[in-house]
Amino acid sequence: MAHDTLYAQPQEPGAPVARGGRLVPLLRRWDTAVVAALLLVVVGSGLLVDEFATGRNAQFLLLDAVAIGLVALPMTLVIVTGEIDLSVASTLGLCSAVMGQLWLSGLPLELIVVAAVALGAALGAVNGLFVTVFGLPSLAVTIGTLAAYRGLAFVVLGDRAVADFPGDWTDAATATAPGGALPWVMVVTGVLAVVFGVVLHATPLGRELYAIGSNAEAARFSGIPVVRRKFWLFVACGAVSGLAGVYWTLRYASARADNGEGLELAVVAAVLLGGVSIFGGRGTLAGVCAGVLLLGTLRNALQLADVRSDTLDIVTGSLLILSVVVPNAVALLRARLGRSPAGSPRSPDRSPADSSAHTP
Repeated sequence: MAHDTLYAQPQEPGAPVARGGRLVPLLRRWDTAVVAALLLVVVGSGLLVDEFATGRNAQFLLLDAVAIGLVALPMTLVIVTGEIDLSVASTLGLCSAVMGQLWLSGLPLELIVVAAVALGAALGAVNGLFVTVFGLPSLAVTIGTLAAYRGLAFVVLGDRAVADFPGDWTDAATATAPGGALPWVMVVTGVLAVVFGVVLHATPLGRELYAIGSNAEAARFSGIPVVRRKFWLFVACGAVSGLAGVYWTLRYASARADNGEGLELAVVAAVLLGGVSIFGGRGTLAGVCAGVLLLGTLRNALQLADVRSDTLDIVTGSLLILSVVVPNAVALLRARLGRSPAGSPRSPDRSPADSSAHTP
């Protein structure tokens, strides 16, 4: 059960504007609340946590957020269709392990990077095959491949660490733009976010993805190739996870089989925290970007405050639960207060702006 306002999409062009203009509907959106929470956490951390409000820490914060942000982009599209991919961190780890093994074999790094991304796409295709062709639940499939891909990573590289990558490549992974603390890799991630955002919110393909997430059977009857769309989303998710594996390896100058372990929890938490409904059909990429930065900022501030790593996992898990529970609790409360629940006929006195469309 997801509420229209909490998982709001941009209003349809030409729709009547509610009294008070667009400001009130905007303030009631979930992703607006996430942005407000992000600003509050940034200001609070700057005032309360030593060394937080420094350019060097901002650089480290953004570098840490890149891997989560990269994988969160295709994951958003997957979850919008009502599916999920929990194997992304293991895909990252396997691609990193293969990258290290190929480097030991003497292959040029340019070819290795392409091979790692292609491997990620192939691993995503395996997930897509089981989900779309064989009709298995994506949750069960990707839990299985989560374990399988991580195991294969240890088969490929064992417990070794490959750390002799060229310095110009590892330096490029952490290089910053002139005159600031903004890493170039974050600029690349931002460009990819714009591309994914345009696809999701401004193309027929994006509208199809929302329709699939809202009702896959109805989408199929309307002529949308549901199976094909979902399959290629899993391929894209795997390919971007492979790219994240390349970044992770170069950023830490180390290819290991356990690279990225546990990252899938942070990715899913960021996507749901950003306002994407776990049931599919709702959410915005802008909210997801804010969710990635909010989660990264919280973890960074807690690390600077010498909070233990297991406590960071507790915080991430708690945010994941809250991002699912809070919207549904608010929707239930509004229903009990007499407002129309999501999906019921609109009351005569209800403004059109109070109920947003499923698609942007």
